[in-house]
Amino acid sequence: MGLILALVVQGIQMLLVVALAPLLVGITRKVKSRLTRRRGAPLVQPYRDILRLMRKEVVLADNASWLFRVIPYMIFAATWVAAALVPTFATGLQFSWTADLIAIVALLGSARFFLALAGMDVGTSFGGIGSSRETMFASMAEPAMMLTVFSLALIAGSTQLSTVAEYMASPQVGLRVSLGMALVALVIVAITENARVPVDNPATHLELTMVHEAMVLEYSGRHLAMIELAAALKLLLYVSLIGCVFFPWGIAGSDDGLAGHLLGAALYGAKLVVAGVLLAVFETSIAKMRVFRVPNFVGVALMLALLGTLLLFVSRSL
Repeated sequence: MGLILALVVQGIQMLLVVALAPLLVGITRKVKSRLTRRRGAPLVQPYRDILRLMRKEVVLADNASWLFRVIPYMIFAATWVAAALVPTFATGLQFSWTADLIAIVALLGSARFFLALAGMDVGTSFGGIGSSRETMFASMAEPAMMLTVFSLALIAGSTQLSTVAEYMASPQVGLRVSLGMALVALVIVAITENARVPVDNPATHLELTMVHEAMVLEYSGRHLAMIELAAALKLLLYVSLIGCVFFPWGIAGSDDGLAGHLLGAALYGAKLVVAGVLLAVFETSIAKMRVFRVPNFVGVALMLALLGTLLLFVSRSL
């Protein structure tokens, strides 16, 4: 009976991330509309967009290969697995032993690789530009992410997310400069990986500056729905990762009962709302930077993550 209950809780976690990912996008869009004195679309509009795309016919280019048709499902599967591995409302779930930070980075890197490959498959100029820019940004974002993982591993003694979250929630952590550097670096990486302002503007299709939209410009129908849902899952993944590592308040443990899990789910929903509002405020108050200034922006994350890791090495050797 205990195994069945554990599998049910794990299944709820997997369904929860899929159900809440479009809502996080809707919250961000709604708050941005309100900040710019517009009514904006309802919060459920991302759900409507995905359902509308699922009902539409798929239009494919004549020179599109079989890989172009398969890649949207591969991207969605890799992103969904990575998002489901991050502890949202509870730690110590049935598959928590697989929730390793390095594995999550590998899954995200695989999804990014296939997305860039899809952008170049049809052979359009926009797809090639978007893929080249995506790989250029990833060449600095991935090392920054790995150095952040190393910093957390040096502090918590593990790269397993449940262990990291439980350690961060304990009173023995305290305030550390290296943790602040890792937090800022992870936020910059999250903004870059999700193609948000100031790196990219997901609400426009300006040919000279778009990155993510250029790679998916040839997709339509259910293929585009899978990619849009994967993009929403990726945003929720980074919000969940920041929440469980740096703000692990209210996450239920493996020994907590139903009340603890319900409280953890409620606090997780509150974290998503706060993250959506903060992201909307940040994007509204800052302008999009030039494409060739983005490596400098991502380089800040790389240097902060590197300094945080070196600071931990120096402090441990003293």
